[in-house]
Amino acid sequence: MQLLKYSIMVLIGSISYGTLSTMMKFGFMDGHSSGELVGSQYLVGWLIVSVLFLFSFKYKVSWKSAGLLLITGMMSTFVGKAYAVSVSELPASIAVVFLFQFTWIGVLIESFINKRRPDKNKLIAIFVLFIGTLLAGAIFGQPLSGLSLKGVLFGLLSALLFALYMYCNSQFAVGESSMKRLFYIATGGMLTAVFTTNPVTLVTNLVQTNLWYYGLLLGTLGVLVPFFFFAVSLPKVGVGLGTILCAAELPSAMVVSVIFLHEQVTSLQWFGMCLIIVGIALPEGIKHLPHFLPDRKKTMHEKRIS
Repeated sequence: MQLLKYSIMVLIGSISYGTLSTMMKFGFMDGHSSGELVGSQYLVGWLIVSVLFLFSFKYKVSWKSAGLLLITGMMSTFVGKAYAVSVSELPASIAVVFLFQFTWIGVLIESFINKRRPDKNKLIAIFVLFIGTLLAGAIFGQPLSGLSLKGVLFGLLSALLFALYMYCNSQFAVGESSMKRLFYIATGGMLTAVFTTNPVTLVTNLVQTNLWYYGLLLGTLGVLVPFFFFAVSLPKVGVGLGTILCAAELPSAMVVSVIFLHEQVTSLQWFGMCLIIVGIALPEGIKHLPHFLPDRKKTMHEKRIS
């Protein structure tokens, strides 16, 4: 039951992340830049987190833990900035496909750090993910020249950075309380966002325009919700299962973009989404399935795969 509880937390954080691309699109329509939107996301999100942290009354943390968590937060901001550029150049439903490549990139990072080749299941999963991405991105339905190269490159960069962020979040300062981890990760993200944007212009626009509205939405769904649930759950479920559960981000993004942006998603793209989810589940899904089964079925399942 504990694994199920933490898995649901990862799912909630992932689904929350999936809504960001559509909100970014609306922000662009209102004339805001990607820097302003990301800056408002982390500044407003940090303000909300700070209020919660003040009421936790648990402030003490080692310098090493604080530094590692700040780095983790910085990584998340760079993900947001790269992804915002990708969304500004590509349809939201396609931009998130490139971001979603963090799944197989994460497998490669894990393999490099552990100095072990990915096992057969993971290699098959990477192949399925690649095919699913081609279908979901409608690569076969439009000329490659129709996709912005800048959007594609920044989408892949956001995927690499997100894979690194997931790894750091699951490994750094896991002995600290969830609220401390949440605050310092959010602080690292906020400082990076503010120092890579004109802070005076950012605050002015927050006060004088409707940027505060996007900051509140993005800060809640892009900082508070995912940071909190990931800070609590990722150290518990681990990188492998955590990566699988983050598959919820992609269908979330597509559904939201279809509902609110009226973007056209073909049946072939939906099939590609299904392939991606299958590909992600291949390496770890069977191994972790017994944790969700009653004891009797768990024993039968273990006999089948042994």
